[in-house]
Amino acid sequence: MTLDELGKPQGKWVTFREEIKVLDCTIRDGGLMNNHRFDDKVVRAVYQACVEAGIDYMELGYKASKRIFTPDQFGTWKYCDEDDLRRIVGDNSTGLKLAVMADAERTDYHQDILPKEKSVLDVVRVATYIHQIPTAVEMIKDAHEKGYETTVNLMAISTVKEHELDDALEVLVNTPVGTIYLVDSFGALYSEQIRDLTIKYLRFARPAGKEVGIHAHNNQQLAYANTIEALILGANRLDASLSGLGRGAGNCQMELLLGFLHNPKFKIRPLLKCIQEYIEPMRETLRWGYDIPYMISGQLNQHPREAMRFMEGKDYKNIVEFYDRMVEEE
Repeated sequence: MTLDELGKPQGKWVTFREEIKVLDCTIRDGGLMNNHRFDDKVVRAVYQACVEAGIDYMELGYKASKRIFTPDQFGTWKYCDEDDLRRIVGDNSTGLKLAVMADAERTDYHQDILPKEKSVLDVVRVATYIHQIPTAVEMIKDAHEKGYETTVNLMAISTVKEHELDDALEVLVNTPVGTIYLVDSFGALYSEQIRDLTIKYLRFARPAGKEVGIHAHNNQQLAYANTIEALILGANRLDASLSGLGRGAGNCQMELLLGFLHNPKFKIRPLLKCIQEYIEPMRETLRWGYDIPYMISGQLNQHPREAMRFMEGKDYKNIVEFYDRMVEEE
């Protein structure tokens, strides 16, 4: 794609773009709903489903600091220790690449992220807020030097001033990172905004040989639509999860996305089997997915933590009270 082509649809809907790669974030993002306490059989089922479905990448969880997040409060997939990973995937002699997320300033990356030759992992995804960019840059360099593919998720961009975003993108394209993700952390963005932001990201990324990705949340039931908007314009790295399992309102649904992509390498049936047997049975307790409190936080461009807290309470049906409180705090 040349700069002159930015903003024009890439490809036609009856064909498929081979350069598009899909990442499943079910266990990592879904872990934010249960403190990363997934049973091994669930993680193994998602892994096997991704393999059989032809998914390109699976994100297994975080590489979080045990000094900051004590193991008695969180499950295995908050840390993704090598022994735990291998208990699920063995040596991963499949075409599925494995990823973890490392939050800036919350990861002891020098010691906890092993050299690639000592790990079953393939990708380190650095997540950063705008003020953490210097730390994120060092984490990207560290992971790259250790032999990993790298991505960066610049979070909460719906709250970032345009000139600050431009500065951040300028810095990031000059690192070894392979993909820069457009992240709608609060599920606040509309398709028109996704369009403008995708074009901006591409304008910075393509001349530097980087890919652009999209990670969308479903607070306003736009995660799927916004993901499609970004990919049509040229974003080639797409995040999604089984049945949309993810923090709060959840993510773009993988089963919807694969149907849109038309790539015959993708198989939906293994995903549906995993959803039926392992994912949907958790809905009653985890209660992810679109709901009015998440819509309210999305429309107000606020972090969903208050909506999540409200949904866990006894008075969760009093949505008017929640709305009044949220608006009052604006």
